[in-house]
Amino acid sequence: MNLGFIGTGKIASSVITGICRSKITYKKIIISPRNRRIARSLKKKFKKIIIAKDNQQIIDKSNWVFLSVTPTVGEKIIKKLKFKSNQTIISFISTITLSQLKKTIKVKAKIVRAIPLPPISLKKGPVPICPPNAKVKTFFNKLGTTVEIKNEKSSINFWSTSGMMAPFYELLKVMTDWLVKKGVKRDNAQKYITSLFLALSEDAVVNSKKDLKYLVKESQTPKGLNEQGVKELSKAGFYKSLEKTLNRIHKRLNK
Repeated sequence: MNLGFIGTGKIASSVITGICRSKITYKKIIISPRNRRIARSLKKKFKKIIIAKDNQQIIDKSNWVFLSVTPTVGEKIIKKLKFKSNQTIISFISTITLSQLKKTIKVKAKIVRAIPLPPISLKKGPVPICPPNAKVKTFFNKLGTTVEIKNEKSSINFWSTSGMMAPFYELLKVMTDWLVKKGVKRDNAQKYITSLFLALSEDAVVNSKKDLKYLVKESQTPKGLNEQGVKELSKAGFYKSLEKTLNRIHKRLNK
């Protein structure tokens, strides 16, 4: 099986890296020349990668085609491409719906929307897919944890929360910068903050069957540092602002 990637940005690069480090069986991965630096870097790292001349060549030579471009680019290029009815098309495009994709692609191919994030390069993290598809589920289970969603409207909720990736990294950056300002060497500060949040995330996963409110409660002691942290951030409207941001992202995706 040949896998084709239209778009070679961060997400495509992460998925390709995860595939090449996994036990997924494939013949070749044919990638877009759009981002030359990333394309050449991937080809240098992994033997089975071919850089196509153009997007149509990717489609012509692939069994599965992954659409990993921005919505603006997707709207411009997809309608000009000729897909095959026996192909599986997996879209990573956030704001183009299944019905829009079907109209644009025209042929009756199998179309699935997926939401991979950069940790997929480490074969970690959830991958929501819609609609459910047994082969696509098996594929992404080798790269992370597939979450099948029957209702596309429900999948938009997951797309919305995926918009919190950069804010999460910004949180780590602010805390690291704060330690540096207090005289801690940047290497040590960044190592401490990233390790701390990795440990907290792993603890949350282990306890994922519990309501998260219990983890919030269990991590506090009366008049302790964590109680102060939650109270002050709540008073400042930090968590309400987070919810409002999610609502605005959700509204954008529903347009």
